[in-house]
Amino acid sequence: MPKLIFLGTSNAIPNEHRDNTHLLLVGEQHILMVDCGSSPLIRLRKAGLDVNSLTDLVLTHFHPDHVGSAPALLMDSWLLGRRQPLNIYGLDYTLDRLIGMMNLYDWKSWPNFFPVNFHRLPEAEMTLVIMDQELKMVASPVHHLLPTIGLRVEFPASGKVLAYSCDTEPCDEVARLAAGADVLIHEATGAALGHSSPAQAGGVARKAGARQLFLIHFPTGDFDPQSLVAEASQTFDGPVSLAEDFMEIPF
Repeated sequence: MPKLIFLGTSNAIPNEHRDNTHLLLVGEQHILMVDCGSSPLIRLRKAGLDVNSLTDLVLTHFHPDHVGSAPALLMDSWLLGRRQPLNIYGLDYTLDRLIGMMNLYDWKSWPNFFPVNFHRLPEAEMTLVIMDQELKMVASPVHHLLPTIGLRVEFPASGKVLAYSCDTEPCDEVARLAAGADVLIHEATGAALGHSSPAQAGGVARKAGARQLFLIHFPTGDFDPQSLVAEASQTFDGPVSLAEDFMEIPF
C-alpha cells in the first residue's frame, strides 16, 4: 500500500526536532521525494530507506529550504554508487537554477555520474507530472514569492486523494487541487506575503471539501503548537492535525 512519510515539517528555520519541510511517497513503483530538506540522506536512512532507492524528486520551488540540499543529495547518491537514472521534476524557473547550481560544482566532471532526467513542467493548472498504475500526480501554480507548484496525487488502487499546497497564500488553485481530497497538507507559516495562517489553511480545506487537514511548514519557536490546530479548527469542521517528522499516512 502506498504511504506518505513526512521527512520534515518545519518552516525555513528548522530545529533539532523538525527538519525543513519535505515529503516522501513510498510505493511499489515509486519512491518519490517532494523537495529536499536540510539532511535528506539522514532522513531517508531514519525512515528505513536507502538514498539510491529514490526514483523521483519533485522540486516545488527554488527557495533554499526546499532545494538547497539537492546538490548534496545528488553527490551522495553518486558517491554511494548510484547508477540508475533519477527523474527530477519542476518548473523551468526551478530546474534552470538547480542546473546552474550543479554547474558551479562542475558536476559534469564527476566520473561515472548517473543519468539525471529533467522533466520540465509548464506553469499551468493540473499539469500532468506522473501517471501509471500506482499513482497520478498533477501540479498547479500557487501564490508564493516566486514560481511555485502545489500537488495533487490520486491513488487508483484505493481511490484515495492527497493534496499538498506547498508554500502559498490561500488561493483557488489549491482549493481546486484539493477538491474532494481525503488529505490536504497545507502550509501554516502565518498570514504574510506568499504564506498562509492556520485559519486560512482551514478555509481552503473547507472550500475544497477536503476530509482531513494536516498543517505543515509552521514556525518552530516557543509556542504551543496545538494553538495552530485550534486556529485552523475555527474555519474547518473536519479533523485537523499537525504534521510530525516521520509520521506516516497510508493511501
